[in-house]
Amino acid sequence: MSRIIRTSVLAVFGVIWLLPVYLFVVNASKSPLTYTSKEAWVPTDFALFANMGEALQLSGLSASVASTVIYSVVSPLIAVLVGAAAGFAIVALRLRHGFAWFVVIFGGTVFPLQMVILPLFDGYSRVGLFDTQLGMIIVYTAISVPFSAFVMRNFFTGIAHNVFEASVLDGATTWRIFRTVYLPMASSALVAVFILQATFIWNDLLLGLTLSQSDSVRPIVTTLSGMQSTYGGAQLSTVLAAGVLVSLPTVVLFLLTQKFFARGLALGQY
Repeated sequence: MSRIIRTSVLAVFGVIWLLPVYLFVVNASKSPLTYTSKEAWVPTDFALFANMGEALQLSGLSASVASTVIYSVVSPLIAVLVGAAAGFAIVALRLRHGFAWFVVIFGGTVFPLQMVILPLFDGYSRVGLFDTQLGMIIVYTAISVPFSAFVMRNFFTGIAHNVFEASVLDGATTWRIFRTVYLPMASSALVAVFILQATFIWNDLLLGLTLSQSDSVRPIVTTLSGMQSTYGGAQLSTVLAAGVLVSLPTVVLFLLTQKFFARGLALGQY
């Protein structure tokens, strides 16, 4: 009986969670000529792909895709490697005052992002990093490192120190132990952290609005947010279709890697 109740409650919550998705897709599929907010719940026609094509032409989304892919791959990749190196140094190498270093690194998540936006903008303008892909990669990497170090430090804590000592006795260098022993053992955790950070970067709006302005540099969500203000003639169905297009890569990424993601988060709890 309890199982039936639990399943029913989960089903109800699942339907409630899917309702906004339903509205999102249904209204994105309507032709701009027939779209009306009075029939938001009712599917009338299917012009999703046509709306996506129009959105790509109007908003400059295609120019932002390449830059966003670079940000969502390069920055998380660097961040997970730096985070893994930090966790390895603190746990395996037993770095002096290791916990203090961990607190300093993780302290990067204490302050809200809104507090550093103006200093970032001022600093980027002074050194020539404003509206550059390099500048965006640097800031995305910097904000991704603390969480990566947190997860990887927790993961490496669960590995017996005898593994490191045995590798040293076998004559392996510190770099080789990190590269051939610890990183392979942490593959699931690395993938989980990479997915989380890549999704965050792909969906970022605030940093993109503040630190970039050209279509070739702006993240894709920032470009999407400008559709209604810059291209006021675009119908809401076209904007929603662009939102569906922007959301697809992260959904596909999660579906393809969900096993690694779940396993990595479970391992990172130790």
